[in-house]
Amino acid sequence: MSALKLNPGEGGVHRVLVVDDDPIVAESLAEFLRNERCDVTTALDGEEALLAIAAAEKGETPSSPARPFEVIISDVAMPKIDGMELLKRVVSDHPGTAMLMLTGYGTIENAVRAVRMGATDFLTKPVVDSELRIALERALRQAALQAENRELRQQLDVRFGLDSIIGADPRMLKTYDLIEAVAPTKTTVLMTGESGTGKSLIAHAIHHRSPRRSKPFVELACGSIPETLLESELFGHVKGSFTGAHADKTGKFLAASGGTIFLDEINSASPGMQLKLLRVLQERKFEPVGSNETVEVDCRVILASNQALEDLVASGRFRQDLYYRINVVKIELPPLRERVSDITMLVEHFLKYHAASIGRVVTGVDTQAMDALRRYPFPGNVRELGNIIERAVVLSRRPTITIDDLPAHVITGSPVTTAPMWSPGVMASPTQQLPSTSSLGEMSTTPHPKPGGPFGHPPQAHAGTDASTSPTTSPIAATPASTAAGESSHSLEAAMREPERRIILDALKASGYNRMKAAERLGINRTTLYKKMRQLGIDPAKEAAS
Repeated sequence: MSALKLNPGEGGVHRVLVVDDDPIVAESLAEFLRNERCDVTTALDGEEALLAIAAAEKGETPSSPARPFEVIISDVAMPKIDGMELLKRVVSDHPGTAMLMLTGYGTIENAVRAVRMGATDFLTKPVVDSELRIALERALRQAALQAENRELRQQLDVRFGLDSIIGADPRMLKTYDLIEAVAPTKTTVLMTGESGTGKSLIAHAIHHRSPRRSKPFVELACGSIPETLLESELFGHVKGSFTGAHADKTGKFLAASGGTIFLDEINSASPGMQLKLLRVLQERKFEPVGSNETVEVDCRVILASNQALEDLVASGRFRQDLYYRINVVKIELPPLRERVSDITMLVEHFLKYHAASIGRVVTGVDTQAMDALRRYPFPGNVRELGNIIERAVVLSRRPTITIDDLPAHVITGSPVTTAPMWSPGVMASPTQQLPSTSSLGEMSTTPHPKPGGPFGHPPQAHAGTDASTSPTTSPIAATPASTAAGESSHSLEAAMREPERRIILDALKASGYNRMKAAERLGINRTTLYKKMRQLGIDPAKEAAS
């Protein structure tokens, strides 16, 4: 007698429950299944079967592990709870278990009914061994697929659930509340924030907690698609509608029907595309490119922008009516530099993830390296932090990440910056880094750094003081003649810069170069402190090392 062709389940054997009110039939089936390398339990009616199922899922004894049944083979006609009622309860309460039905007086109607209720097969007695073996293999295969499906869903829960969003900052806690409130609805959501703050992760979390979670989640970065192709990507096209359209194409909106579509970088959409999006959002209707047929679609729309849409509306580069249409529920994601308290949690998360994926044993980050990470402004936000930790895990030769494992720009606290990402009308490429010292809403007004030191001033001289002047010399007493003669209109401003610089340096030193604490000491907010430090050429890393 050949054994089953499927690999054994957990514990080395397949686990099967046989339910039949005839003890002789039950034991005969059990003996056959044991020869097929199955761990078999028998029950004489549906009520006894339910008790056996519960015991198997909890563990028969406190010391034994829980091992649910993969397959239940049940007779149809039984006292107390019959086979059909048992099938109904198993399908409802134990979806990971496959059911195989047996009967001594089978009819086509009963077989169809059982299969429609969820049974994998319906056999008549007396059972032929070869037929039972084939039916059992089919049931075990279905149970394996159901187990794999559950595991994949659990992975989705881990990856896109709220638990995957790390942060205890008050602004992040508010974001969690908004996700919980808006997810069950079909309301349009607008997210704003710099690149790398986690907008895609939030969009996935909203979809995953919604009634649409079993339907498609479709994501499109509008800035990554040429304007001439964006309409086709969103709405699809018909064959021959333009050069290269060799076949009909389904657009992203139709692909997301019943589910959620996430449009990132919506700020990059052209005026014509904005008008088409406005119609879709209002009417849920559109026409594919080159078609006169109107298509209706039911999908939840989530949008994101890495520029301030209010400023784009004010400058006429974004439609005001579209802005008001998408700005129903707005989620503002703060940059990482504004939630420094979350850095430790994020570092631990990325460390555990990358260590496991790379196969390295890394136990933690030492104090000096963690302080450097807290001081660094993270223009690339959470995405940049994840990359930094991945690099450190790859390069580290010790179980603890040290400051030597961090990139040089993180250690100095002065990243290479380019045009401000958040400034209206200026959009950086995905590889471009963001400015390090400006917060949302202030980036467009912050002056660009001048060549020289990392904060825009030559390292050997500070604005308003001579290069030979000692840092401790009073700027009022040591004002250069050129300033007095040729720059008299700025002499008061120049004279005030050095005292202001010394006050900020003293506050930084007293707070251990923790910018948040220094800002509290000075009675100003952290963003203002960053701007002052930039204007005055203060580099905390260099000052701490000196």
